[in-house]
Amino acid sequence: SRPYTPMKGALSTVWFDRYKISNDCPEHIESIDSMCQELTDLINDEMKNGIAKSRILIGGFSMGGGMAMHLAYRFHQDLAGVFALSSFLNKDSAVYQTLKRNENVLPELFQCHGTADELVLYSWGEETNKMLRSLGVSTSLHTFPNLNHELNRTELEQLKTWIVKKLPVEAAKTN
Repeated sequence: SRPYTPMKGALSTVWFDRYKISNDCPEHIESIDSMCQELTDLINDEMKNGIAKSRILIGGFSMGGGMAMHLAYRFHQDLAGVFALSSFLNKDSAVYQTLKRNENVLPELFQCHGTADELVLYSWGEETNKMLRSLGVSTSLHTFPNLNHELNRTELEQLKTWIVKKLPVEAAKTN
């Protein structure tokens, strides 16, 4: 739990703070970076347990997708991929600033968004996708007509298909 400004500072279980739920305000970069460090620790733990970084996907729904984009495109550009469902980045996101200076191959982005989303507007997700694509990210945006700020079965099935394609079962290792 952390104080969440859109709820007048009340404690909330959110990934990071934001000044308002909008794509046209500054990011609360201190709370974003703090969480990126905690998540980096998780990635490092997985690698210590024998998982290759090239076989790690990160993603999430809403703020979780935004968090995943910050983590991957600013700090872990060698991950297998990123998914963001009903998510967005602010117009002047630190992600965009980082990618403007980037020359690496970037993780692919699988993105889904409902056109009826009233909390995270579809246009914000679409704008995020276009901006990331212009900065060298291989992206796909799957649009769901009449879907609000929620998930549906078709979206989850498409995500599963993408995950299986990105991380095929490894052949048994022989000695």
